[in-house]
Amino acid sequence: MSRTFIIAEAGVNHNGDQELAKRLVVAAAQAGADAVKFQSFRASLLVTGRAAKAGYQQVTTGAGETQQAMLARLELPAAAQVELAALCQDQGIVFLSSAFDLASLRLLADLGVTIFKIPSGEITNLPYLRAAGALGRRMLLSTGMADLGEIEDAIEILTAAGTDRAAITLLHCHTEYPTAMADANLRAMVTMAAAFGLPVGYSDHTQGLECAVAAVALGARVLEKHFTLDRGLPGPDHRASVEPAEFASLVAAIRNVEVALGDGRKRPTEAELRNLPLVRKSIVASRAIRAGEILSPDNLTCKRPGTGLSPMRWDEVIGRPARREFAADEPIEL
Repeated sequence: MSRTFIIAEAGVNHNGDQELAKRLVVAAAQAGADAVKFQSFRASLLVTGRAAKAGYQQVTTGAGETQQAMLARLELPAAAQVELAALCQDQGIVFLSSAFDLASLRLLADLGVTIFKIPSGEITNLPYLRAAGALGRRMLLSTGMADLGEIEDAIEILTAAGTDRAAITLLHCHTEYPTAMADANLRAMVTMAAAFGLPVGYSDHTQGLECAVAAVALGARVLEKHFTLDRGLPGPDHRASVEPAEFASLVAAIRNVEVALGDGRKRPTEAELRNLPLVRKSIVASRAIRAGEILSPDNLTCKRPGTGLSPMRWDEVIGRPARREFAADEPIEL
């Protein structure tokens, strides 16, 4: 099984602070993530001045400001993103960012980003999808809030614009922060894989690590988890994120699951072959048997070790005369 591509979703957990964003990069690399992902947007291009915050945003940041005002505080300037991309290269981790407007898409393209994450909210944004598809790069298509028909439409738009279908990975997610376990619906990821014949992954917004690990066991090739240095920091997404030690535990668990999944062939391993003769049984005498005595259930039984005749040959043995004397527990010979 190939390695799962693990993304530390830093998102806006830098709180608009470039130095905090840099610390997130370093912490993600140290935790074992393959990539760290931010969000690229201009608040004025993303949302109108009248748009209200989502319910979870009101809970985490209050309801006294508009969504645009909140997002304006969380913007990363283009120069900051250039520095973060350079830092990622130094740290040996992939720099990613979700673009939420066309200008941000162009910025990321100019930065040489090779993997583009399409946020769930853009899956029905035709001009955006066409612009993203025209880049012809690897696409992670997030599918929160979408049904199969909307996903199919988005795939067709991306491919018609120039993206190779094989370059698209579908990310199952649930757009609520945090996501309740009852809403995670991990099997929908399996449904998407069967419906579209494309690689799938999971963008995890649940609390805890169980869903992320389970998603890998179900076939996720990409795993994304919100990442913060401190869940107690102010901001909309910190509470639904994991801290560095937890993220490192998640990476370790995923790598163990990848090994444990194996190659799918059912056969004894080398370790089992060593144990096989100790655990399986042989046909032995249940009491002393005279030479010529007819072998029967009255004088035979099956016991460990499995170094003699297999009990699968029981019917072949029953009814034969004993070729010699056998002591109790002695393996039977034909």
